[in-house]
Amino acid sequence: MGEQKRKQSSKGEFIFGKKNYKWLFIGLAFIAIGFILMAGGGSDDPNVFDESIFSWRRIRLAPTLVLTGFGIQVYAILLNPDKESKSKK
Repeated sequence: MGEQKRKQSSKGEFIFGKKNYKWLFIGLAFIAIGFILMAGGGSDDPNVFDESIFSWRRIRLAPTLVLTGFGIQVYAILLNPDKESKSKK
């Protein structure tokens, strides 16, 4: 009996709030943009060295965006969406 009651009360309820999902998608976008900026720069001929793999965009900007995205993901997971609604009441 207790298990049925628990299943009924938890139906249709998400783990995170709307605010959490917004931040999760923002973090995911940062990570995706970082990996897109990191891509490319290779050479078709293995005997030819291509300097573009050491560009500022691939060495500094892209990894910074990826790490920022992971930080945003952690923030989104730890964010308490009920904190504001409790203080408004």
